Amino acid sequence: MTTSDPRFAINSHDSKLARLVGAGLTAVDTPDLIPRLDIATKLEPTEVTLALPFVMPFPLRLGDKVAILRRIVVVNVPAPAWDITLRDDAKFSDGAPVLAADVEFTYESVMAPDSKSLNQKAFLERWWSVKATGERTVRMVLKEPLATLTSDIDFSILSAETQLGAGPYVLRTLDTEHAVLRANPYYFGTKPKIANVEFKFVKDSAARLLMLVGGSADLIQNGVRLDLVDEIKTRPRVHLDSAPSVILTYLMMNNDDPLLKDRRVREAIALAIDREAIVAAKFGGRARLANGLLPEMHWAYAKDLQPRNRDLARAAQLLDEAGFPKRSDGTRMSLVYKTSSDAFRISIARIIAAQLGDAGISVEVRSFEFATFFADIKTGTYQLASMQTAELNEPDYYYFYFHSSRVPVKGVNPDGGNRWRYRNTELDTLVERGRREIDVPKRKALYHDAQHAVWRDLPIIPLWHEDNVVLTNKELQGYTLTANARYIGLVNAAKISSSP
Repeated sequence: MTTSDPRFAINSHDSKLARLVGAGLTAVDTPDLIPRLDIATKLEPTEVTLALPFVMPFPLRLGDKVAILRRIVVVNVPAPAWDITLRDDAKFSDGAPVLAADVEFTYESVMAPDSKSLNQKAFLERWWSVKATGERTVRMVLKEPLATLTSDIDFSILSAETQLGAGPYVLRTLDTEHAVLRANPYYFGTKPKIANVEFKFVKDSAARLLMLVGGSADLIQNGVRLDLVDEIKTRPRVHLDSAPSVILTYLMMNNDDPLLKDRRVREAIALAIDREAIVAAKFGGRARLANGLLPEMHWAYAKDLQPRNRDLARAAQLLDEAGFPKRSDGTRMSLVYKTSSDAFRISIARIIAAQLGDAGISVEVRSFEFATFFADIKTGTYQLASMQTAELNEPDYYYFYFHSSRVPVKGVNPDGGNRWRYRNTELDTLVERGRREIDVPKRKALYHDAQHAVWRDLPIIPLWHEDNVVLTNKELQGYTLTANARYIGLVNAAKISSSP
């Protein structure tokens, strides 16, 4: 954790902290990932007229020559908008009310020309403006109809005066060793039962386990290797809880690579991997096999997607068809698999490499410090690599990860999510329509087709959704898991003394 300011969050830990000390207009922490109202009490669509400047060519004849001048013309254009009403009991942690001016400040500061927020690009793509229209009413003017709005406004509101949040906790201390929080006495929701919470930053997984078993820590969420969980849960002080997750582990393939640009090769790789065996051996069964980005519990999941189970015979047939017959040494091709330096992820990469070897695909695993690894991924300097996604709360991630405009381009869009360089005009059209379609059944149908297009073309190989696993001291009771592994469950947790 480096900050609790949602504008400058750089990783999932920052975002989770921001949502503990802050509250958004909506919150995506429900079992089916359908956003719920939080600071907002009403969202009403409307339409406004904007006066927008356009540069128009203006021909001017000078003798036998024509000069093209340019002039600015103001044109009135309709634009979709949403009127948002705020609840009247929401207060920041200093007791000041949450007003429309604070919502305007939060969003406009992200969109400001000098903003350093990583969210600036996404916000500027979505909104013309976010302005207070009353003490507790806000108008968001959109650049186009936006079906993702209720998820997009799950963004913590900050006080324009103090930059404090309105969440269940208040940040007291944040440094390289820990974050210390106390309960916000003015919180409008369920009041936290535990007055003070400390997050300790411990990199060594063995040290984290010793702290829990020894009683100096009360909770570890997704911080223990899943193949060790069954042994740890037998300890007398430890309680285990687990639930499905929306975070996907996947094998990416560079679709521009001469060997991998053939879909048949990518499918052969998918059919050579025994995902069930890996989940059993490395995760203790605590992972759900994936067929796409979205997990089965997601409201937009396409239930008719078929799993790709291991089939070495079919993999061999596909490689033959693609022009990669078995050579005298038993191999068909050689690939390099890049991964981070995390020991657990390296071990999984080596298993996958060995399984691909069974299909005649020789794989060399190379591990790198994360910054180097990620830089290679963004520039396309890889053949195979494995990573995990962000919280897949919104099916619009099919746009972020697969739309052709999201292919990273140095100097233009270096942080684009389509790092596998996949391009499909059919998919582009589906996800463009999906983010504009407000009608939920129609939108679900669009993402059904988008999921099938990606399943068919296989630009990446969805592997599994690793379960969220929380280990707690048995004295800590009432903590609940969310599918996106947020820490909002702390609100309902309480420490129960075990002494008589």
